[in-house]
Amino acid sequence: MFRIDASSSVPPFEQLRDQVVEQVSSGRLAAGAKLPTVRGLAIDLGIAANTVARAYRELEASGIIETRGRAGSFVAAQGDVVEQRGQQAAREYAESIRKLGIDTDVALEWAAAALRS
Repeated sequence: MFRIDASSSVPPFEQLRDQVVEQVSSGRLAAGAKLPTVRGLAIDLGIAANTVARAYRELEASGIIETRGRAGSFVAAQGDVVEQRGQQAAREYAESIRKLGIDTDVALEWAAAALRS
């Protein structure tokens, strides 16, 4: 999901922050997506937990993510109120589809058909 280039002159917290912003902007990380824990991501990336925590703090200050206490950190809804509601509706649909065990491609076809009708 994320990578840190130890040979880069860009500090690791900036690399992580920039990758999260890019993935949110591109839609690879959708509103409501849960991010890895600070400790877990630090271990996966081989960096200090404080480095991940700093990136998360900056992302939260920018409104890119939101922290919900012990529940963790999540991608915040972006854009105006209508866009935010649409992102939330899409997230709820995806969660329902996963719980039902329906194939992603089938669910996408259904959603596209529903939007066209």
